[in-house]
Amino acid sequence: MYLWGLHAVDLAIIAVYLAAVVWIGLKVGRASAGMDDFFLAGRKLGKVYQFFLNFGCSTNADQAVAVSREVYRQGIGGMWIQSLVLFLTPFYWISTMFFRRVRLTTIGDYYAERFGSPFLAAAYAVFTLALSAFIGGGIGMLVAGKTMVAMTPKAIEQCTPAERASIEEFREFRQLDGARPAGLTPAQETRWVLLRHKQQRGELRSFVSHVNPVWFFLVYAIVVGAYTMMGGFRAAAITDGIQGVLIIIFSVILVPVGLAKLGGFEGLHAAVPAHMFALFGSASLSEYAWYTVVAMVLANLVSIVAVVSGMQTAGSATNEFTARIGMIGGMFAKRVLMLFWALAGLIAIGLYAGTLHDPDLIWGVMTRDLLPPGAIGLMLVGVLAANMSTLDASAVAHAALFIRNLYKPLVPDRSDRHYMAVGRAVIAVTLAGAILVAMTAENLLELFQYIISVPAIFGASIWLGFVWRRVTRWAVIWQVAICILLYAAIPTAFPRIDAARLNPAWLLETAPREVSSTAPATHDDVAAGRAARAGDSVTRTQTMPPVGVFFEKVVPIDPEHPQAVKEGRGRFHAELWVMSWFGVDFTRWSKPQLVAARFYFDALFPFLALAAFSWFTRPEPRAALDRFFAKVHTPVQATPEAEAAALAAAAANPGQFESDKVFKGRNWEILKPARSDYIGFFGTWALVGVVILLLWAMVTVR
Repeated sequence: MYLWGLHAVDLAIIAVYLAAVVWIGLKVGRASAGMDDFFLAGRKLGKVYQFFLNFGCSTNADQAVAVSREVYRQGIGGMWIQSLVLFLTPFYWISTMFFRRVRLTTIGDYYAERFGSPFLAAAYAVFTLALSAFIGGGIGMLVAGKTMVAMTPKAIEQCTPAERASIEEFREFRQLDGARPAGLTPAQETRWVLLRHKQQRGELRSFVSHVNPVWFFLVYAIVVGAYTMMGGFRAAAITDGIQGVLIIIFSVILVPVGLAKLGGFEGLHAAVPAHMFALFGSASLSEYAWYTVVAMVLANLVSIVAVVSGMQTAGSATNEFTARIGMIGGMFAKRVLMLFWALAGLIAIGLYAGTLHDPDLIWGVMTRDLLPPGAIGLMLVGVLAANMSTLDASAVAHAALFIRNLYKPLVPDRSDRHYMAVGRAVIAVTLAGAILVAMTAENLLELFQYIISVPAIFGASIWLGFVWRRVTRWAVIWQVAICILLYAAIPTAFPRIDAARLNPAWLLETAPREVSSTAPATHDDVAAGRAARAGDSVTRTQTMPPVGVFFEKVVPIDPEHPQAVKEGRGRFHAELWVMSWFGVDFTRWSKPQLVAARFYFDALFPFLALAAFSWFTRPEPRAALDRFFAKVHTPVQATPEAEAAALAAAAANPGQFESDKVFKGRNWEILKPARSDYIGFFGTWALVGVVILLLWAMVTVR
């Protein structure tokens, strides 16, 4: 029996899972003793809970879909949209120690204590709640909704006339696009241009679903809100243990079935063009050349410390070693799963190359086509689990941020019960914002562009504030204000302002380029007569179309008249706009070069601004800095009594740490690394090498 395109067995599995997580939230909620329990799980989580909490918080279905989406579009090099975080993992060994030793609840608390600035604490809270909270939750909902949509398609007979027309035009576009390398007639070329513009505007569809995403988003948010509002951070940690198992299942289940359908790795290589197996892509054929990946890694390195749940995740551990082991273990579990996500994207190329109107739908389409009833329900539960495991922890973190850095300073001296009630209301508002984002965003890549660069606005002052005394509150205020304008306000506002969207100076595009590549022939090449058999060398010449410089896309307002007025769509790249003030000509740049320039700017500009403004503003009071750094340099103790004694001794004699500094008598607060620091940091790099070796083996095995 089927309902909304899903078998009754699948619906039953989904219902059981949702009921289970709500029951856990109710059970844990009855045991919550106060705000420390609700927001930090009493700082009592051990290594196992820390592992699953970090694994769940860092692993989302939207990441799996984003990786498979970009691999489907770009080849294996597209995996770096997410897998670039592999090179960030060793630095979590450092940031996690800072976050646990500082003994705070939110990142807003860090700004209040390090800079003595409730204003900066409130600014971080407002910005995060207004942007990051909604976008992060919106990504998870968007992925879950698109996966459900892809798994519940209507039969063509059930579609409306308008839906049928959209599907038929998509099929026509697909046929013309496939025939274009061999040459089209002038009439066909004109028709292809028209359909391509419609495709860019999202007007063509490969199928239509039974499911209305709005209703799905509402049910999804209600369930997450129910167990999170009842159980808080402890409920998030417990459910993340269950959800971690489901995440693993959802990540690997498609790969063996898809490979079997293609004929194993040999069939995969025969079905997928050879250039799509290049790990760093090609500067001419891919958006992810090696220098682009380096730029994105740097931007992410700045951003990782500004993730809203980072302070609470580390702070909930019993001590810093537990926090570090849980963080590194959870992160590397995710890194291994990324290999399966990338492999699923390659399999999707072999199965569907170009036949989907929206690459975000890949995961759902593969699930529908490859898995039987029961397994489909398990897959959807895995997608829900992967998103819920991140959304629950971040929702609690947002609630803590609002209470501690916005509400409590204005409404002090209330009971824990009062503050927890307000925190639960904030969770509900956060989830409502996520629904709004999921309903209005066009695609995952659009949201990921914000997730990579936006946290760097605050990330630079967190990194630098932990190691350099000379950073001042006014330097942070000026740097944050300018970066909000460049990284968030302008990129978001300009695409919605007619004067900006239609400004000819900002509709600049790169010049088209002819690109030739030689690679082994695929089955499609043999079918088209370009090669005698799969594996023979075949040379392809492609025309790389122009891409927008300042806007993500530049498209005709009226697809019927493509030479008429154009408009900018998608993110406005204010970073490139600023660089153009200094005479940089971007028209001859490639897409990967444009992306790299933007992310290098995102990574470096905040530090340059902080350094410049700090030298021209008054230093923070020495006594306050001594107290802060004495606490950061004091390891977490085993008991509350030992903690109090160690912190009191450090505060009474902050000079005791001077002999341990790398730069004595300077403003730099960098201590000489201990043996555990060397082992943890460089051991983590060794694990990075193991993952890269596995990746290389995955793309070369036949």
